[in-house]
Amino acid sequence: MRRRNQRGLTLVELIVAFTIMLILTTMAVPLARSKVRAERERELRHALDEMRYSIDKYKDYADAGLFGPIKQGTNGYPESLEQLVEGVKLAGPKDQKQRFLRRIPRDPFTGNSDWGLRSDQDDPKSMSWGGQNVFDVYSKTYEKAPDGKPYSEW
Repeated sequence: MRRRNQRGLTLVELIVAFTIMLILTTMAVPLARSKVRAERERELRHALDEMRYSIDKYKDYADAGLFGPIKQGTNGYPESLEQLVEGVKLAGPKDQKQRFLRRIPRDPFTGNSDWGLRSDQDDPKSMSWGGQNVFDVYSKTYEKAPDGKPYSEW
């Protein structure tokens, strides 16, 4: 004795619906992960470009003599990233400071503002900083890009 006005789904219909949802979900998760990775890569490139531009701008000012005599051992490069944020006093009668960064950007892969540093006297692939000056920056993450190149070599 079945009721004729009964509404609802049968067990087979529920299993089919959940199976379709499972298939769609398994297809969406890799796409979402690749989108998140692409966004992090974009942020990393932007942060590295911003810091490298600031280092180059500092070097240009130092070479032009705007900071006074160049400090021995620095070759006109900043001594730290913090120096780019705090600013450097310009030579001359006015008490002016030139800042090159508003803040040190956050590394999207490590989640902090701790970057690897290289001086102009270090090996270009070196993962340790000689401490003389800041010639280049790199990410301290051990992750690799989809092409297999480590993000620390970007």
